[in-house]
Parts: sequence; C-alpha cells; structure tokens
Amino acid sequence: MLRSVKASDYMAEKLITFTPETDLFEAINLLLQYRITGAPVISQEGELVGLLSEADCLKAILTLTYHEEEMGGRVGDYMSPEVYTIAYDADIISVAEEFINNGRRRLPVVKNGKLIGQISRRDVLRAVEQFAQDG
Repeated sequence: MLRSVKASDYMAEKLITFTPETDLFEAINLLLQYRITGAPVISQEGELVGLLSEADCLKAILTLTYHEEEMGGRVGDYMSPEVYTIAYDADIISVAEEFINNGRRRLPVVKNGKLIGQISRRDVLRAVEQFAQDG
C-alpha cells in the first residue's frame, strides 16, 4: 500500500548545504553551478536552521544595492529561518498532501531535528510510478 512508503525511501541524501557563515556569493555561485533554486542551511551540529533560496539572494542584492553598501555578507544574514520540514517516517501520501495544500516544491527531511535529506514533488511521483509498476 502506498501509505507504507516513507519519505526516507525516496528522498535525496546528497545535498548542497550551507552554514550560516557561508559567504553569500559563494552560496550564489553554488546555486548557479548546480542549477538548484535553494539549499538548506545547517548548523555545525547538523541541525536545520534555515533555507537560502534564489529569492533570498535577490532580496539581499537589492537591499545592498539600495543602501549602496558593499556587496557581500553571510548566508545567515539573508536566509529564511522558518523552514517547513517533513519527518523521515512520514508516509508518501502525507508528503503529497503537504505539496498540494501548501504549494511547496521540496521539503527538508528531518530525524531528531537533524537534516537527513530532502524530498521533492518529483520524488513523490517517482514513488507512485514505482508502486504502480510493482502492482
């Protein structure tokens, strides 16, 4: 049954992540290099503390330009500290409902407060496809 399929079964585990201390332009370069729209921000202990998105980067650049400040800063200065997550053992139906009801594209997957992966809408579709093929 599809409800028995867990987020941890289909999540991506090798993620690009930042720390709050990561240089903003280093982070922007990695987003561009890996063609991703955002990445989790984790503490030195591996706890999820935020998310840096393309929109956060644009806001930072516009703010710095508007105030005629020198470009730069750290990820922690511009990240979104409020991050919606999903538990590693959440069933795939719950993940799909979160995507549908809240318009999310991806969710960090956590276990005991630590980031262990990320699941996307595409991962859910892959789970459904595999379930359908397996009968």
